[in-house]
Amino acid sequence: MVIPMSDETTERLDNSTRWGLPPEAIADLGSRLRQFWQRFSGCFKTKTHNAAGHAWAYLQGLMLMKTGRNFANMDRRVSTPEGDGQGLQQFMSDSPWAAQSPIQHVQREISAPPALQHGGVILLDESSDEKAGAKSAGAGRQHNGRLGKIEMSQTGVFLAFYKDVVWTWVDGELFLPEHWFTPAMTDERQRVGVPAERQFATKIELGWRMLQRVQTNGLPFEAVACDDLYGRSGWLRHQMDAAGLLYMAEVPENTLVYLTRPEFGAPPPKAKPRGRKPTRPQALSADPPVPAHQVTQRTATPFHRFQVRNTERGELRDPFAMRRVWTIREDQVAEEWLVIRHEDGQRYTYALSNAPADTLHERLAWLKCVRHFAERAHQDAKSETGWDELQARKYRAWEHHLALTILATWFIAQTKLDWANTYARDARLSRQLELATLPALSVANVRELLQAVMPLPQLSPEQATRLVVKHLVNRSRSTRSRLQAQRRAPGHT
Repeated sequence: MVIPMSDETTERLDNSTRWGLPPEAIADLGSRLRQFWQRFSGCFKTKTHNAAGHAWAYLQGLMLMKTGRNFANMDRRVSTPEGDGQGLQQFMSDSPWAAQSPIQHVQREISAPPALQHGGVILLDESSDEKAGAKSAGAGRQHNGRLGKIEMSQTGVFLAFYKDVVWTWVDGELFLPEHWFTPAMTDERQRVGVPAERQFATKIELGWRMLQRVQTNGLPFEAVACDDLYGRSGWLRHQMDAAGLLYMAEVPENTLVYLTRPEFGAPPPKAKPRGRKPTRPQALSADPPVPAHQVTQRTATPFHRFQVRNTERGELRDPFAMRRVWTIREDQVAEEWLVIRHEDGQRYTYALSNAPADTLHERLAWLKCVRHFAERAHQDAKSETGWDELQARKYRAWEHHLALTILATWFIAQTKLDWANTYARDARLSRQLELATLPALSVANVRELLQAVMPLPQLSPEQATRLVVKHLVNRSRSTRSRLQAQRRAPGHT
């Protein structure tokens, strides 16, 4: 005889099964990570060595440790209490395994689920990490968006994939400032292992290189969204349009647009020509272009409020205006959407899109706001999977750290997707909590569950004592070596 669950039990808010988190799914999470790892372990083999063991240890360190994810700590916490991290450091900094191998494997896995084959968006964005000095590959005084100023930083250009409950990095490139390619930096490039074939490329060029890569690899996405660093580039918008990629590209408020189609071509000859005959095409129309911010003041630019999505802070429901405009890019006239958002009733932001003329305004408003998930992807990679804790200087270490960070974030995103499709939430929760949309499972939530089912081993008092003594001995030897070097230095008395 089956005894029905009491109303008191079924209505309890702390019943995990009602939230799509049955105990059997949680208990199986460790096995799920091991099975996930088996699919990728072959990516870490070279002609002479199988480094899969180091990769597995590093991935566990990213997923299971909360802070201090450097080579030595990972080795001690995950592998052996006496570990010094040198094997992990060699694996990350010097081992020749190709970082693109696991990255492209992730892209193929994203292509497989039916739920991700339509409606996905690629998010192009950069992210910087502050550095103490200029010795790391690509480090230099450059704009750090997180700090909002010029600072000693290392900057990466990233692609993230977004669809519903899934957001994850899918590719990245380390930006090397132009001074890294001067003759004075030749020795430094060799020291950190910058490939000899690497040449200076702007962030925009790196972004386009990655977009071509994911398109070639068959990653399914229906649009590209980027901020105004990339959107202001007429060259990049032209490249995306020519490649058949729909884009929603943020642009500065002073971006010039035409409200009527301009005539564009070679200027007519002057009656009394002087000097060189102009050959470059130019706008010939009587109506001049106007800055995007002036379009908001036109009576022909009506604003309508659209509800874009529900958030934990409430409904995202701002006024938007959309109108067809023309721009000049790569010496050609292009017809685009100008999408204007009045954010929180305060500032206006602008974007250009090559979406078809019959695109629904609701769709344009949604695309205008989707870049939020690029920030979510950056934040999760840094705060949850240790992206900003890398302590290595070499170019290859940055690429390898990227590959394993992408593995970590994809495992969590895939877990969220599979659980959402397999374990339905109790529909009565929305009524009980009086919410139309319940909060999604976060990256931090999945990590907390994983840490519970795969706890890292704790040191015994004897192991901890040996580790402390070893640390003291190593510090003493380092101090002695520095003192001896000082005494041998010329002029020492």
